[in-house]
Amino acid sequence: MKKTFNGIHETKGASEPLAGHEVYDRVKDIVTIFGKTRRKDHVDKNIWKKRSVFFDLPYWTNPLVQHCLDVMHMKKNVCDSLTGTLLNIKGKTNDGLKCHQDLLEMGIRQQLHPQPQGRRTYLLPACYTMSTKERKHFCHCLKNVKVPQGYSSNIKSLVSVNDLKFVGLKSHDCHVLMQQLLPVAVRGILPDKVRVAITGLCFFFNAICSKVIDPKQLNDLENQAAIILCEIKMYFPPSFFDIVVHLIVHLVREIRLCGPVFLCWMYHVEYYMKVLKGYTKNRYQPEASIVERYVAEEAIEFCSEYINTATPVGVPQSRHDLSTEGRGTRGFNVVNMD
Repeated sequence: MKKTFNGIHETKGASEPLAGHEVYDRVKDIVTIFGKTRRKDHVDKNIWKKRSVFFDLPYWTNPLVQHCLDVMHMKKNVCDSLTGTLLNIKGKTNDGLKCHQDLLEMGIRQQLHPQPQGRRTYLLPACYTMSTKERKHFCHCLKNVKVPQGYSSNIKSLVSVNDLKFVGLKSHDCHVLMQQLLPVAVRGILPDKVRVAITGLCFFFNAICSKVIDPKQLNDLENQAAIILCEIKMYFPPSFFDIVVHLIVHLVREIRLCGPVFLCWMYHVEYYMKVLKGYTKNRYQPEASIVERYVAEEAIEFCSEYINTATPVGVPQSRHDLSTEGRGTRGFNVVNMD
């Protein structure tokens, strides 16, 4: 048995993942607690407070992957936590008074303990803390980014230089920001050790989201994920290392079992859900509106296949059709008749 850096994730070997019954043996004795408890003395000291009801199914111990992790939402949550902490965005940052009080209670990082002076409490800057000038350089760098058409949304419209924060980030925006733009924006601003940790995390996401993955590199990626999370835990506050960040160590195992990430994430589902939500005309009964519009569109597309002159519904006409239609004149003798 091999134990990783946090002592929680265990595997038999690089190519031998845990079986379903072994996972079931670890969670079968967990006491499920529903809702919130008012009295603290009734709360169990075990960190796991909730067990999935799917484990009550008789066949749930057979599959190797009980819950497939969604990389799309995971990457968005990591991006929001990372950018919120770097830019010190209110409501999204993991660096605050409570975080520094946790350091004091845990007895670690004495240089970051809160300094009470009278009625005020001063928080000393950490290695990841950026000044106002550095945050302006960070936002200006992303404000001036130019990408090819169709590569992503307009990043310029998502950065607020005056408020020094991001506005309206979608899942695909976080995808592009974490994989390509963030390592460029933090270059020359943060210290080397913090910049290397952030860049390594971005490169890891870029590697696992590739269309082609070499199975021989999965072991190195799994070791790299553990090292990156150790570095993040060393430099960033403990509140940053939540369950979403921890789940990164399990992504390589799911790639080994389920295949490349782009075959399992939720982008295509979210895109089609947007189409279905656009069918809603009666907000009192949205499901009926979606079914009615969906059946009507399917019927029209089915009938359009038997009508040659009809235009298919929802299929845009290519702008190259006019240039490719007809018969070419190269190689023929053109004769003008009187």
